[in-house]
Amino acid sequence: MRGFLYILECSDGSYYCGSTVDLDKRLKEHNTGKGANHTKKRLPVKLVYVEEYDRIDKAFYREKQIQGWSRDKKEVLISGDLAKLNGLAECKNETHFKYYIEEKNKS
Repeated sequence: MRGFLYILECSDGSYYCGSTVDLDKRLKEHNTGKGANHTKKRLPVKLVYVEEYDRIDKAFYREKQIQGWSRDKKEVLISGDLAKLNGLAECKNETHFKYYIEEKNKS
């Protein structure tokens, strides 16, 4: 059964990421307050991004992946500027291996 990964923009500017087998039905549920708690409190919602998969489990896996992303990374995906994703995916904290090596080489 095919599935869809979708991202909604809520009235407060937040994003909601979900997956479903029936996109039209799910969007109606969200906009009538019968969707997730997050969207129910932030109506109306607007569909801003969709990916279609041949199986719902693939869409669900992708949903969980994107839910862990930063807002900036989600916005790059929504805009379609995929070249910027790599830079946003890199760990930026001081324990990241790249920064550890740079600091070590300064010594």
